Amino acid sequence: MTNLFEEVKNLIVEKLHVPPEKVTEEAHFINDLNADSLDITTLLMEVNEKYGIDIPDEDAQKLDTVGKLVSYLKEKLGKE
Repeated sequence: MTNLFEEVKNLIVEKLHVPPEKVTEEAHFINDLNADSLDITTLLMEVNEKYGIDIPDEDAQKLDTVGKLVSYLKEKLGKE
């Protein structure tokens, strides 16, 4: 089974059309992956659908790096 980071990474590569090697836990969505607010909204909608959760806007605003998104999902899903 793939780990959560790999699942999120694959989703980011698919939705943001970035090379896999650019997607690290430290990668900032806007500064490093050149995502705009619409890209991020679309990505978070996909995450919501894929994992059956709802990320409130106030939480979404804090998820500015891949690592923060993965940590948030781990907490919400109870995964390691």
